[in-house]
Amino acid sequence: MEQLSDRLNRLSPSATLAMSQKSGELKAQGIDVINMSVGEPDFNTPDHIKEAAIKAVEENWSRYSPVPGYPGLRDAIVQKLKQENNLEYTAAQISCANGAKQSVCNAIMALVNHGDEVIVPAPYWVSYPEMVKLAGGTPIYIEAGIEQDFKITPAQLEAAITPKTRALILCSPSNPTGSVYSKDELKALADVLLRHERVIVLADEIYEHINYVGKHESIAQFPGMMERTVIINGVSKAYAMTGWRIGFIAAPLWIVKACNKLQGQYTSGPCSVSQKAAEAAYTGSQQCVEDMRQAFARRRDLIVRLAKEIPGLEVNEPQGAFYLFPKCSSYFGKTNPETGAVIKDSMDFAMYLLEVGHVAAVGGDAFGSPECFRMSYATSDENIIEAMRRIKEALAKLQ
Repeated sequence: MEQLSDRLNRLSPSATLAMSQKSGELKAQGIDVINMSVGEPDFNTPDHIKEAAIKAVEENWSRYSPVPGYPGLRDAIVQKLKQENNLEYTAAQISCANGAKQSVCNAIMALVNHGDEVIVPAPYWVSYPEMVKLAGGTPIYIEAGIEQDFKITPAQLEAAITPKTRALILCSPSNPTGSVYSKDELKALADVLLRHERVIVLADEIYEHINYVGKHESIAQFPGMMERTVIINGVSKAYAMTGWRIGFIAAPLWIVKACNKLQGQYTSGPCSVSQKAAEAAYTGSQQCVEDMRQAFARRRDLIVRLAKEIPGLEVNEPQGAFYLFPKCSSYFGKTNPETGAVIKDSMDFAMYLLEVGHVAAVGGDAFGSPECFRMSYATSDENIIEAMRRIKEALAKLQ
């Protein structure tokens, strides 16, 4: 008898991975699809990081590491937080995991009880609500549309907090919108949170270095907030190391100990060779990070300009990450007379772009913003130009 757990049945599959799979199937049929659905830098991991990994293999770094990661990597993360973020942590306050995704999930599973509420600003990364549900918690959404640059206000936050609120998940720079909270905006949110002792902030800062407005700001910097914040970060985006699977949390000791206890039971420490590569990423030259940031900034300017030339799309200018999240609801209800396709919602819209324009994007429903869709511009300038041409052409066929 095929009977799955209630826990699993509560979960939705990842829409970004599903769209990426669908585009892969079309490519396998010989169709030229431009995949803008997945959040992955198109750069290769920098050579000095790869060399550190090769050296680690040769030196037999091939055994189990401590559950929270090797001391060398945790020390490197402590230095990074001090130098780049002006935050003082000890190595005991760092726990490394198999990607920042596991780091987020560890923190949620360690903190959230059945019936607890977790505030999730919408648009949100697809996995946040699912992780909250997995822990038995209830996601509480705060909607922040394009008119407020997809950022929540202190008043919205205050209104959403109840005696059941356990955590706020804050992602800046944001996936899926690319919005970045300024220091003043974070201070205003911190002032609200400091009035509510039980609420912990899960600050997802994985896109920290892909920032077009200057210095990254962390909510942990304000007095009283470091004790209430779990910083989540990793090497995937900044160093083009998505497949190496190294993320970390920096948090109060009691939370780190809890995450170590949890991780010790279901994965133990992350890949030993990847840890040595990540250590080299943090301690070596940071020029590669800046080179990639500049390339992403150029592509941001390109995709924003081309998207604004497409009638019916409402476009803001993202300040970080590598996503564009245009509003496309003006096309809802329209039909393609050639194929008979009707655009009822953003998922239909994304499927239409894939089937007619051969461009893979992701409908906004999956991110809690059904009037928008997400495109990743972590691809070449040529791909961006061609993708936007195809989208413009496909949308012009709708009536």
